[in-house]
Amino acid sequence: MTHVSHSTAAFPSPTRLVVDLDALTANRRALVERVGDGVEVAGVVKADAYGIGVERAARALAAAGCRTFFVAHVSEGVALRAVLDASGHPATRIFVLNGLTPGQECAYPSHRLSPVLGSLPEIADWTAFRAGSGATVGAALHVDTGMNRHGLSLAEARGFAADEAGVAAAGLTLVMSHLACADEPSHPLNPLQLARFREIRALYPTLAASLANSSGIHLGPDYHFDLVRPGIATYGGAIVSGEASPMRPVVRLEAKIVQVREVPAGETVGYGGRQTTKRASRLAILSVGYADGFHRAASSADAAPGARGWLKGRYVPLIGRISMDLTAVDVTDVPDATRGDTIELIGEHVTLQEAAAHMGTIDYEVLTSLGRRYERIYRGG
Repeated sequence: MTHVSHSTAAFPSPTRLVVDLDALTANRRALVERVGDGVEVAGVVKADAYGIGVERAARALAAAGCRTFFVAHVSEGVALRAVLDASGHPATRIFVLNGLTPGQECAYPSHRLSPVLGSLPEIADWTAFRAGSGATVGAALHVDTGMNRHGLSLAEARGFAADEAGVAAAGLTLVMSHLACADEPSHPLNPLQLARFREIRALYPTLAASLANSSGIHLGPDYHFDLVRPGIATYGGAIVSGEASPMRPVVRLEAKIVQVREVPAGETVGYGGRQTTKRASRLAILSVGYADGFHRAASSADAAPGARGWLKGRYVPLIGRISMDLTAVDVTDVPDATRGDTIELIGEHVTLQEAAAHMGTIDYEVLTSLGRRYERIYRGG
């Protein structure tokens, strides 16, 4: 099944973002198989499901058996709850990762959301709200084990664990932490965080426990506990830094050629004149640029070649700077390239990891910054 959105039928965009929902659910199945029985695999759908569109992603993941989701903000949770209710999955759990924002407490019971509490003031506010409102929705406790970001310190977590009445009043159902260096399997912080989390888990024996993200899953069963929270792996991203992803690609970014122009040798291309044609060249102009999330850092110059595309069985290099709305590609070696042809910029041949490397960033950032001007096509699901 193919579904098209974010464009009009009469005036489709010259750029397309094709989302393979079957690949998305296949990646989930692979992760379920990897952790085995007894470990729940949650769905992380924050940031509009890593840029691919939360409505279609969440529906596909829920249909594939996902019963616990994580988002970053309350607004994301409210939107996700509406999607899950409408698609026949009202019993799914939704955790809001970024803590409890003062004044938003009432949203949690209203939309059946659970806050991830990461500080003693948040716990105090949440407990007072539950007591005053009669709300019964639960919460998760986030403990920092070495990232120094969101979460109770180890000392705070130890102290709070001793307050059995306080733990019960907060309605906690899950204790969790987050790995800082799981994409580097040999990093010494991984076993240190594991040891710290084991200690914390022992202090909260009645709660389910969660530590592993995508990369943490691949550190082995010791890191799995009761629930794992894969994000980027579900969307086809890298798991180990510097290595190709074993997951199926979920997105393909395509741009149509809007013009093919003949350029003599010795001419500069693009803003700044940073790249010069070394031969008589044929350049394909694509209607895509950094306003679409195709980062300017992937530009090409004489001193440093940039990203590349895939056209008719050949790799074709970008030439010159990527501008806001246009990008030039050298198609001299594809003599039949013509206006209307489609060039793959991210996909099976130009992987998400390769594109991210040329942009000087990570695949997470590439996915979540893809613009809204694309014709979005959903296949499968």
